[in-house]
Amino acid sequence: MTAATHSTLFPQVPDSADAVLEGLDPEQREVATALHGPVCVLAGAGTGKTRAITHRIAYGVRAGILQPSSVLAVTFTNRAAGEMRGRLRQLGAAGVQARTFHSAALRQLQYFWPKAIGGSLPRLVDRKIQLVADAAAACRIRLDRGELRDVTAEIEWSKVTQTVPADYAPAAAKAGREAPRDPAEIAQLYAAYEDLKRARSVIDFEDVLLLTVAVLQDRHDVAEQVRAQYQHFVVDEYQDVSPLQQRLLELWLGDRDDLCVVGDASQTIYSFTGATPDHLLDFRVRHPGATVVKLVRDYRSTPQVVHLANGLLAQARGRAADHRLELVSQRPAGPEPVYTEYADEPAEAEGAARRIRELIDSGVPAAEIAVLFRTNSQSETYEQALADAGVPYQLRGAERFFDRPEVRKAGSALRAAARFGGNDSLLDDVVDLPSQVRAVLSGEGWTTEPPAGSGAVRERWESLAALVNLAHDFAAARAGATLSDLVVELDERAGAQHAPTVQGVTLASLHSAKGLEWDVVFLVGVAEGMMPITYAKTDEQIEEERRLLYVGVTRARERLHLSWALARSPGGRPSRRPSRFLKGLRPGSGAAGGRAAAAAGGTGGVERGFGGGGGRAGAAAPRRTQRTPARCRVCGRTLTDAGEMKLMRCEGCPSDMDEGVYERLREWRALQAGRSGQPAFCVFTDKTLMAIAESVPEDERELVRIPGVGARKLNRYGSDVLAICAGQEGVGLDEDD
Repeated sequence: MTAATHSTLFPQVPDSADAVLEGLDPEQREVATALHGPVCVLAGAGTGKTRAITHRIAYGVRAGILQPSSVLAVTFTNRAAGEMRGRLRQLGAAGVQARTFHSAALRQLQYFWPKAIGGSLPRLVDRKIQLVADAAAACRIRLDRGELRDVTAEIEWSKVTQTVPADYAPAAAKAGREAPRDPAEIAQLYAAYEDLKRARSVIDFEDVLLLTVAVLQDRHDVAEQVRAQYQHFVVDEYQDVSPLQQRLLELWLGDRDDLCVVGDASQTIYSFTGATPDHLLDFRVRHPGATVVKLVRDYRSTPQVVHLANGLLAQARGRAADHRLELVSQRPAGPEPVYTEYADEPAEAEGAARRIRELIDSGVPAAEIAVLFRTNSQSETYEQALADAGVPYQLRGAERFFDRPEVRKAGSALRAAARFGGNDSLLDDVVDLPSQVRAVLSGEGWTTEPPAGSGAVRERWESLAALVNLAHDFAAARAGATLSDLVVELDERAGAQHAPTVQGVTLASLHSAKGLEWDVVFLVGVAEGMMPITYAKTDEQIEEERRLLYVGVTRARERLHLSWALARSPGGRPSRRPSRFLKGLRPGSGAAGGRAAAAAGGTGGVERGFGGGGGRAGAAAPRRTQRTPARCRVCGRTLTDAGEMKLMRCEGCPSDMDEGVYERLREWRALQAGRSGQPAFCVFTDKTLMAIAESVPEDERELVRIPGVGARKLNRYGSDVLAICAGQEGVGLDEDD
């Protein structure tokens, strides 16, 4: 890692208040020096808003204007709060509280509950979905898994908008919400859920805010004690504040106005949870004398990415659109966004995986690539495609880094080594911190070279490698840092869920990608029905979908790929069309949204990918091949399931599989997987092995026709598979075996 990267991750502490301001642009400096009265920062994507507000707090602390313990900085995720605390510490402003709304409220509630209510605070439940299921059972209402999730979301929305069960139906109708069940049933379930919580003496996350608000409203002595503690407030992502959070903020403030809010109405994408940009947009109405600063210099993305982002918002409508910020890229020019049309979703996933493999082979780190989709249900197709391409990936929203077994075990090993110090023979001849960490983690499975392939073995190695890299960065930033110092840093990061970078392509929904960025972003499924999503009906809902795509576009630093599929499955009717949001922006779409491919010109490249790659923009578009629906070769039924289409027959239809070939293929696959340290399905899935054993191909031409056997796998495994099909013995065994 370069010295520049080290200084970015762990910069040296400035030696004075004025030094804190060095390196800020004029608008960021204006934010940093506006320390009195209400301040509203309108910050576009990639404009350095976190940098501006952390330098503002640090400048105030270092200049003696703000007391660290009197500042409360509030944001929306543990990761963002952890990052903010880390930056403040490096700027010499340790002691400032940076928390989420829930974390700050829970801390106050735990402290004041015995005094205000008496007894101990009820237990907090992490997941309310089981309670909702129990409430449904009590009401004799059957809910499937999807309905259970949707009803839980409706209860959460009701609570953050301060809607009681009796008022749910009219409130939902007024908000334009499409209830997953009859509104009267949801109100009944909501009431039963609340009764069940009281009976079990538990509270949920929304209760933390509601109860804190109630205590501060009812107990003026408690409210005054909180206000005496915190006198200066900073709220990040203010466009995402719910009515309940806004009420809590008002109670924290009292009659004071020492408040700085930061937000961008064009990034409001959580209205389904009760978030509204109205508090941001009305800030100057509530505070007529507020200082307002706009940050529009985009340091994240190239001019080409910024041009597309601005174009998306230029077509927007509504109140948020009236306050949009026109971004100005500060980076050198980069490649134009690439637009690709595929015949079907599996072809789209395989195409993205193929491009990603090429990028990684050319030197782009896997951790700097992301695949973003509209719904979590799209993830599985891309997980399989990346595994088939031998690309390591991490699924954002899955198990948290510090909760992984290998990370917990590694932390225990580092903690033990720090306790024993010089008495640990493992560290006798090791002096510097990174070498100590490598020595300890080598006993946990870390090696200097990563294991081949992907899967669980590679994921464990990536977790340990992230800790090794963190030790390097930490040691470079803090001369003389010890293993004990690193353990303290890891504990703080674990508490804030501030994970180090794991090497692997990120798979994430657009909602969970908010606040993150990558060098290369693949926006997939950008088609009508998915973007905007089918159930977005009203103008407000459509505009939020547009903002969601805008957030996805602005995650990219350098390269951006947008793609869509004409059909869901191979052989399906090509009835889909690109998202309306791309009309007039992608080449060939025109103002009226024409479909023909056009030359790249100055606005981007269009490709067509029908499973085998497509021609570059500027070349004549290939004639579209009309595919016939995939049908079962036994009964003739049209196939839609991906697994059945691999077999070219229904699951229930009789198989003519050669059992001997299938068993030899499975044995061979286990051998290959063991050698590469990856799961067996990354070599070939069971369905692909069954398809091979049923067709018993005689040459490469027949083998490559089988779904799941692409060109890469043909080159790597083709000779072995054909030899097994031909009945040869000992295939895949080396002499050493």
